[in-house]
Parts: sequence; structure tokens; C-alpha cells
Amino acid sequence: AITAGFFYHTARLTRGGYRTVKHQQPVFIHPNSCLFSEQPRWLLYHELVFTTKEFMRQVIEIESSWLLEVAPHYYQAKELEDTSGRKMPKKVGKSRDELG
Repeated sequence: AITAGFFYHTARLTRGGYRTVKHQQPVFIHPNSCLFSEQPRWLLYHELVFTTKEFMRQVIEIESSWLLEVAPHYYQAKELEDTSGRKMPKKVGKSRDELG
């Protein structure tokens, strides 16, 4: 339900950090977030706050397939390719299974 309401507020973890899915804007998890040290691969956020950087607040982990399911008019499958099979730097990005 949350994904259906905020499908346009999504970010994915890349080699260089998080980027919004549609506009490729660099964003960061707010340091007060419980997911700050976890680094899930896909996030949905409620708001962006600009201080020293563009921070995502009120974040929740999602699966990329949920976005295509709830917003096929907004996303294309190509944008939502799951990169979990690709190599990431060591200790960066946890899959949904690893987060438990």
C-alpha cells in the first residue's frame, strides 16, 4: 500500500551510492534512520531534506518488482532491472534476504 502511494519516491543503491530511479539524482539515507548502516538495494522515501546533502527521510526497503506492479504507467521494466546479480563493492548493499 505504501509503495502504491509513494511510487515516485524511490531510490536504488548503485556503486556510487543511492540515486533516485527516475532522475538519477544522488541522495543519501538520513543518519538518524535505522536503515543508515544497513544499505538495502531499493528504498522508498517520504521526503527529501536538503542540508549539507540531499537526505531521504522516513525510508522503507522495497522490492523493484513492486514498482512495476503498482505503477506500470510510470516505470518501464528496463529502469527496474534487478542488479543483485551484478557485482557490488564488498560490504555494500544488502539484499532483502540478507536483511532478514
